[in-house]
Amino acid sequence: MTEEFKIQPGSIISADLTVHHAEGVRDFYKEVIGWQHSDFRMGDYDDYMMNTPDGNPAAGICHQAGVNRGLPQLWIVYFAVADLKKSLEMCQNRGGIVHRQPEGAITSGSYAIIEYPAGAFCGLSQT
Repeated sequence: MTEEFKIQPGSIISADLTVHHAEGVRDFYKEVIGWQHSDFRMGDYDDYMMNTPDGNPAAGICHQAGVNRGLPQLWIVYFAVADLKKSLEMCQNRGGIVHRQPEGAITSGSYAIIEYPAGAFCGLSQT
């Protein structure tokens, strides 16, 4: 990725909705917003990448299962961060909760789910 188009820390980069009955929610947003979808294999089930009519990724709709078990049923916005490990340490130092740690070594694209002390959730993703 060229420097001109590099995602800057602090940018909103994605949003996911984790729900029961993901197929019905997927179809709701397809009708209401006009999104299309593509399947995203999650082992023994599919989550859904919601796409604009021209095929560009817009959001994810996920089953409340597997790695998403226990996440709240609300839209989680993902923010780009320069140093995910440091951001998670700062979250905890300031009274936040890390609900989902990154899997494996932290590299570009690694993500975590945090909760602000007052209850707001968001995702952080390493740039």
